[in-house]
Amino acid sequence: MAKRSTLAILPDDIRQNFERKLAENGFSNYTELTEWLREQGFEVSRSSVHRYGQKIERRFAAIKDSTEAARLIADQATDEGDTRSEALMAMLQTELFNAMVDIGEIDDEELPPIKKFGLMSHAAKNIAALTSASARLKEYQAKVKVKVEDTAEKVAKSAKKGGLSNEAAEAIRRQILGITS
Repeated sequence: MAKRSTLAILPDDIRQNFERKLAENGFSNYTELTEWLREQGFEVSRSSVHRYGQKIERRFAAIKDSTEAARLIADQATDEGDTRSEALMAMLQTELFNAMVDIGEIDDEELPPIKKFGLMSHAAKNIAALTSASARLKEYQAKVKVKVEDTAEKVAKSAKKGGLSNEAAEAIRRQILGITS
């Protein structure tokens, strides 16, 4: 098994400060970060710092994207078309993709190819199930949209028959469809 990276086994306080500095520096200026680690008493190469920085940057971006997606969903999604489930599917797909990339990047000495293949196969099965669920969700959303549009048309026709003006019936139809302008 391959030796763990010096950066992965830093004391928690040093590693946390290092990762904070990575983010503050915009995941750049690795020479300065390497020097800072040396000042802390850890001998590491600039390339090790760069590799670790790229790994943390990918994770940071994934967390940021997921957090932003969740915030947008919470702020704006009424979830009439099961938007939250759709966003959750997208986030899961992104995470599975990132996991597969991470598995692919693991050194063969640390994770033998046969075990790597097993992990990839397991991920592929999960992706297949997720893709199937995503297709069923889209089908459900399409059916809901058709039902809502049909209902809006029927309500608008009934409102006209009941004596409401065309403008009032149209306003009701637009309200049902969630059209705001």
